[in-house]
Amino acid sequence: MSACVPTRATDSHQDRTKRAPEPHSPPPPPRRFRIAGADVSASIAVFLIALPLSLGIALATGAPLQAGLVAAAAGGLVAGRLGGCPLQVSGPAAGLTVVTADLIHRYGWRTTCAVTVLAGLAQLALGCLRVARTALAVSPAIVHGMLAGIGVTIAVAQLHIVLGGTPQSSVLANLRALPAQLADVHPADVAMSVLTLALLLLWPRVPGRLGQLMRKIPAALVAVAGATLTASLAGLSLAKVDLPSWSSHALAGLPEGPALGIAAAVLTTTLVCSVQSLLGAVAVDKLVAGQPGLSARVGRSDLNRELLGQGAANIVSGALGGLPVAGVAVRSSANVQAGAVSRNSTMLHGVLVVVAALLMVPVLELIPLASLAALVMAVGIQMVSLNHIRTVTRHREVLVYAVTTLGVVFLGVLEGVLLGVTVAVAVALNRLAHTRITHDEREGVHHVHVRGQLTFLAVPRLSRTLHLVPQGTHVVVELDGSFMDHAAYESLQDWQNSHTARGGTAELTGRRTGVSDTGPGRTGSEATPADTATGATSGTTTEAPARTTADTPTGEPTTSTACRCHPWTPWRNHQCDHRRSTPTGGHPAEPTDQPTDRPAPGTAEPSSPGAGTPPGTGAHPGTGPNPGADTGTHPGTGTPTGTGTPRSGTSTAGSQLARGISAFQRDTAPLVRGELARLAKEGQRPSQLFLTCADSRLVTSMITSSGPGDLFVVRNVGNLVPPPGEESGDDSVAAAIEYAVDVLRVRSITVCGHSGCGAMQALLNSEPGGARTPLKRWLRHGVPSLERMADDGRPWARLAGRAPADAVEQLSLTNVVQQLEHLRGHESVDRALREGALELHGMYFHVGEAQAYLLTEADGGGLFDGVGVADMSA
Repeated sequence: MSACVPTRATDSHQDRTKRAPEPHSPPPPPRRFRIAGADVSASIAVFLIALPLSLGIALATGAPLQAGLVAAAAGGLVAGRLGGCPLQVSGPAAGLTVVTADLIHRYGWRTTCAVTVLAGLAQLALGCLRVARTALAVSPAIVHGMLAGIGVTIAVAQLHIVLGGTPQSSVLANLRALPAQLADVHPADVAMSVLTLALLLLWPRVPGRLGQLMRKIPAALVAVAGATLTASLAGLSLAKVDLPSWSSHALAGLPEGPALGIAAAVLTTTLVCSVQSLLGAVAVDKLVAGQPGLSARVGRSDLNRELLGQGAANIVSGALGGLPVAGVAVRSSANVQAGAVSRNSTMLHGVLVVVAALLMVPVLELIPLASLAALVMAVGIQMVSLNHIRTVTRHREVLVYAVTTLGVVFLGVLEGVLLGVTVAVAVALNRLAHTRITHDEREGVHHVHVRGQLTFLAVPRLSRTLHLVPQGTHVVVELDGSFMDHAAYESLQDWQNSHTARGGTAELTGRRTGVSDTGPGRTGSEATPADTATGATSGTTTEAPARTTADTPTGEPTTSTACRCHPWTPWRNHQCDHRRSTPTGGHPAEPTDQPTDRPAPGTAEPSSPGAGTPPGTGAHPGTGPNPGADTGTHPGTGTPTGTGTPRSGTSTAGSQLARGISAFQRDTAPLVRGELARLAKEGQRPSQLFLTCADSRLVTSMITSSGPGDLFVVRNVGNLVPPPGEESGDDSVAAAIEYAVDVLRVRSITVCGHSGCGAMQALLNSEPGGARTPLKRWLRHGVPSLERMADDGRPWARLAGRAPADAVEQLSLTNVVQQLEHLRGHESVDRALREGALELHGMYFHVGEAQAYLLTEADGGGLFDGVGVADMSA
């Protein structure tokens, strides 16, 4: 059983010294090269996908068919060994088809190979300059538009081969020749193409357990093999793969052609190869992040090293007469999904390609060209992603996408990308300069709504609109934007001072408290916590002055300490001074007009944890050695029951609720209204069921960085999952599980426990007998967790890097593992797990440390591995 280590830096020099062999001890035995079984099976799956695709892409470019195999081998062996993304599979990519076909048409094959070598050298230079992250600054609309344009070009060209003809040199020529080609259809080629497409589309959709077994064989291999077998058995006369002898294979030569044209070709090849490979590495990181055990073992991609590896692979591929190499999304995702755990799977796939190229030539020459063309045409159609179109439409970048796509289709890749960049810059400048300012009056209140970025260009219109407001009236200025420059800030402040001096009132909404008085900068709810902490532009941090007096009903001042919470500005309604002292008259102090959790303008709270503790309150419940025990917390909630805050009555609670709702309507609702309207129209489609404790300190959206529509959340005392048949009239948890799995089709279920859990404390302190209260009846579902922890024959659940702090933490960890077992007993969960449609995850959140742990090994007791900042994908 492999052990996972937290991603935080725990491997100190002292620890390494302790593990080093003693001076007089024998040297350790040499490490043997081992290949995990998962890597072997994954490499076979990737090889079966790469083989037909490599031949098909070579056919689509007009290059010798061996060139596709050379590129696949170079990508697997060289990029796989040297690249910075261990699980990314490189080879000839469909995104390079148009570029390579144009190069071959203009300069010939040997010069194209030389361009590939030069592009590899350029990638090495970029990798040494460490500019890989800069390449990702290209707008996604441009990248998706480029890929869509390439996909359209591929599909139109391959349609001619599918119909039994020969493609032309451009999209326009292919479209003009299409009517004549439709009049001269070759039935055998069409039949094999239709069979290939049918198998390609239907194979992954076979239902049931049989379909699950069948999907282990790649659909691309099944489609090409089925067409090949059918053509051979039927004796059809049609064009097939022709692999000349390797002795006559053409290698790279000196580039021949105009220097400017060669330079443009190198630039285009470098751009497309680099961007596609880097985006592929980022996508692989996201796939790996979805598998906690794998992410701890593989780690995050080094994009600069990946650029170096891709450059080396292109040099080798071009020198040996191969196609340009880039990271391939289809093969990379198949590699991760097949269970690869290291770069050995990518390298082994390259070895298998070499073996096939040398020993399987007679078998490969039975493949019909129409079948390969249909396969590549399907890949080209898939490159025009409807999901990408919806995304760019939602972000109002459809113009950039459309211009880039059309430019690539009709002008070429480099020209299309340059057009897309030009339009993207123009759109950004238009958004920066275009500001909509409206004025209306409702119920005697004047509303001035500013939508867009507030820069000096909008100052004249802003001034004209503000001066239309009559003197002595109440005005609400709504700032709906993310930026305000200094000219606009001064204009707004001058008008506000003038208007209030003449007896009017002005309210600025859509900005965080403290920003308006410190200078221009971010506006609206997009102001970050840093803005609140430092003031928008001052760049300094000062400590908030303590509020010393508060008026009471009796007129007596009472001392109160100002809020010392570390600033988390979305936490708008938090009340830090809820443990105020009560005046002599017995009446609680009334809340002041200034919410206590907000700093004075231009100031920030100190970040030290201890600074925010009001006198006499002690540590936060749940973070001490025995969380919740000394304060008498209610199980699962952390709410003091015997000591601490006296209740101040419903009026105080009601005003706090009203303030929170008001803050939401003012600051947050305008930002989320569009997204919530979309969710209301489309319905909820969460990807996860998140089952956690009802403890008020667990904010699920915060610790998972999720938003509306992302999580289907079930909360109860102790994050318990009653086993099937034991609900005893309480079917709420089982109903939620059934609804999430069978109706919402969630892809994962997470059971999350936490430190200082009152329910676990109550379980440990429970005694037989006594009144059967609702709480005791509910906590009986946690008894199996107690029994599991008490069983000496089972290993305990544990944290990577440290031992559990106490029995409560040990039981909390054990409870997560036990409740996952209860989950597997539910019929809907068991069925989804067998079909491969669902994953189960365990999670533990330490409240005092704000540290999340994921269950990476469920066998035995279970190992919870810490998640750090380095685990986040790019």
